Amino acid sequence: MDAYYYLVAGLPDISLEDGKLSYTVDSFKSEIYPELSDKDKKIIDLFYLKFDNDNLLHLLKDKDYAVKAQGLFSADEILSLIDTVKEGDAPDKKYPSYFSKFISEYFTLASEEIYRASDMLTSDYYSYAMKTKNSFVSAWFEFNLNLNNIQSAISARKYKLDVPSVIVGDTEVCEMLRTSNARDFGLGDTLSYLDSIQRISEIDDLVEREKKIDQLKWNWLEIESFFDYFTIERLFVFLLQLEMIERWISLDKDKGNELFRALIQSLKNEVQIPEEFRN
Repeated sequence: MDAYYYLVAGLPDISLEDGKLSYTVDSFKSEIYPELSDKDKKIIDLFYLKFDNDNLLHLLKDKDYAVKAQGLFSADEILSLIDTVKEGDAPDKKYPSYFSKFISEYFTLASEEIYRASDMLTSDYYSYAMKTKNSFVSAWFEFNLNLNNIQSAISARKYKLDVPSVIVGDTEVCEMLRTSNARDFGLGDTLSYLDSIQRISEIDDLVEREKKIDQLKWNWLEIESFFDYFTIERLFVFLLQLEMIERWISLDKDKGNELFRALIQSLKNEVQIPEEFRN
């Protein structure tokens, strides 16, 4: 039986009280994360690093910024890394390699180019995450990069903005989005979810559009992880879906409640999976 069978099966009962989750992304970090192997922590780290990205951007501009606690590194650790890179010393290996790469690039930007910093860091982050040896997690980050870039490209076309300037990353799909004049960017036969993104982009209501995007992500996770029982992939999916539900509750309490209960029921069903999947 998988090492994480009891960990996943033993997840605490989660209940909605006054539209607020009693079990959250923060709960996962404090209760489940410490029980993971070092190898699997590195996979879950890829989720939490987005909070460190935000902290890093702010601390480069304001060393007194109050960092988001969901990140993996404290303000002092990030500030220490910034000083290390500025001094040209070798950074501690506990930091992801793209941190020092980005910090070095940041200090080469002219004042009028600082606006590019966020996109530069996002590009470095996705490139780093997609190199993970876990194929499911790598595919998830590639899916998200494509999803975000396609939405940006469609919006840029709609408002007659420069499409290449809003695309983040250096993949083949990124290049097609930057260069193609076709309605489907030449990706209709490559990305099965392109039509769905295009339809969602036509929705005028911003909240409804956000909910549709989350539903698309949710469906992708459910389909791609269908045979992952009590594995690090299942924990990764649980964490991502938990985050989505937190956002759904802020947008639509009833829909958040519905998704939340579906997630918990799914976990309960997995406790009773067929015997052949338990080895």
